[in-house]
Amino acid sequence: MPVGSVDIKTLKQWLDKGEAVLVDVREPNEHAAESIVGAKLIPIGGLSKASLPECKGKKLVLHCRRGGRGGRACQQLLAEDADIEIYNLEGGITAWSEAGFPVNSGTKKMFPLERQVQLTIGSGVLIGSVLGYLVNPAFFLLSGFFGAGLLFAGLTGTCGLAVIMAKMPWNAQAEPKSFCMIK
Repeated sequence: MPVGSVDIKTLKQWLDKGEAVLVDVREPNEHAAESIVGAKLIPIGGLSKASLPECKGKKLVLHCRRGGRGGRACQQLLAEDADIEIYNLEGGITAWSEAGFPVNSGTKKMFPLERQVQLTIGSGVLIGSVLGYLVNPAFFLLSGFFGAGLLFAGLTGTCGLAVIMAKMPWNAQAEPKSFCMIK
């Protein structure tokens, strides 16, 4: 069964009628900073059919920041069970929030994990290039290292730096006591 996509207005109607279960596949720090009211957090790294909330008779909708990770998460679940009916929220929480629909906003504001990875890689490439030019050509290997990491991430869909960054202290958050719906 192919992945369906759902726009924010349709999802809002489904949620208002109790016809959908919404799962946030972002990292805990991103969810803590901003979340769609009622979304259950299951980061993409721990997502499996067994980890999904009970949704008999309801549509299962995944979301992330803009839709990319949500789409990958849908594909990940379809690889596990090709018969699962699943939807990806078009535009993610960004589109939801921009439309003025309710979100929980936390006090802890930080860059999303994707941007942290981009900043780290960009810094590494820039520093390696500058040091390679000004100090010693061996520093160009630093830029090559980050380039190889990007190539690996693109080929495999797995970003080792994102995994490491998610475990950093500034991204750490106490585990929720339960995965109950957020009111």
